[in-house]
Amino acid sequence: MNEQTPVFSPAAEPGARSGRIDFSGQGGDFFSLAARGALLQLVTFGFYRFWLTTRCRQYLWSRTRLDGAHFEYAGTGRELLIGFLFALAILAPVYVLYSLLTIEAQRYSAFAAFPMILFFYLFGQFAVFRARRYRLTRTIWRGVRFWMTGSGWTYALKALFWMLLVGITLGFAYPWSLAALERYKIGHTHYGDMNGEFTGKGLTLFKKTWWIAAIFALLIAAYFYVMIRLAVAINSANLGHAQPQDLPGGGWAVFAFVAFAIALFVLLPVYQAIEWRWWASNLRLGDLRVRSDLGNGAFLGLYGKFIGLLILLGVLWGIAASIIFIPLFKSLIFDLAASAGAPQWRAIAAIYAGMVVFYVPFLLALGVLQRYFLQYGFWRRFVASISVDNLQAADHVKAMGSAASALGEGLADGLDVAGF
Repeated sequence: MNEQTPVFSPAAEPGARSGRIDFSGQGGDFFSLAARGALLQLVTFGFYRFWLTTRCRQYLWSRTRLDGAHFEYAGTGRELLIGFLFALAILAPVYVLYSLLTIEAQRYSAFAAFPMILFFYLFGQFAVFRARRYRLTRTIWRGVRFWMTGSGWTYALKALFWMLLVGITLGFAYPWSLAALERYKIGHTHYGDMNGEFTGKGLTLFKKTWWIAAIFALLIAAYFYVMIRLAVAINSANLGHAQPQDLPGGGWAVFAFVAFAIALFVLLPVYQAIEWRWWASNLRLGDLRVRSDLGNGAFLGLYGKFIGLLILLGVLWGIAASIIFIPLFKSLIFDLAASAGAPQWRAIAAIYAGMVVFYVPFLLALGVLQRYFLQYGFWRRFVASISVDNLQAADHVKAMGSAASALGEGLADGLDVAGF
């Protein structure tokens, strides 16, 4: 599982210069940054998250170096906040309209809301494209910014088409959809006057990952087979055609579910590593050629630590709730209820206040773990696997492009489709 697939690239030009990306970040520093940010989010009612996102990006970008030059992230928290507020002004009426149409549609048909679901998917993909444009135009190397052209709506329509095709083919077309969408995004990506190109093929990714899909398909089929047999047997027993002792063992269903969960835990990070290596090894930027030797098991330990600490956090929080929060909460409610003439809204307010006190710190702690393992950890392992050939081609690059607005980032944030 940890074997690495050799990555071959075209031979470098005579006298060409190659280099490997170097990352000098320290886990303790990033964890402290994320933990302080969580505390500031608590006292600012969540508004500090825009500045926290910016500081995390600035930390990762500035500790990443290629050919002796560090990357820079020039975005600001203020830009993200303004972009989010503009996006909120757009999304709020859309959400209200969606809710009203969904309620009205349910009176006629369960499928009447499907067009609205497609619209939100389309809008979400538009936001993803625009958010990527914003992040690219805030990324600088050697004093020259990256930038992006292309239409967000064109990309969204392509994504919608491929999403429907992936659904119709039960996921079979996913590698080809990923390759097609990356060709559009990378093909409209630029570094100064150097143009991007993506050479990845869906068939190549399919050949590398078909066995993962086959394992999941077999486990899902086995689970549903056992559940269908169990349902039929229970129905027969209810009709008097079978005795309870004749029912197939429910333990097989539990076994199939546990096997699926274990496979998901092991194979998802393996698939992710294969996909990211395939993606990086097919990037071209002018004459620059990118290679990655990311191992198949590079992300497995990160997922294991994240899930393990998440379970531990949940257990500790449950113990704290049973010892501190729940008794205090019950005492507060009983005191309010016993008070003569106490308004009902006070008890309701106390319930909501208790929920906030209980859940918000847990969610903030979860955010710290997510940033540390699934952002810092992924970044560290991925960028350290990348080498770039023909670096001399970037010595005389001309600056081009301009900064894009943060509206796309705000839309992606509001629709919960924002990437890092």
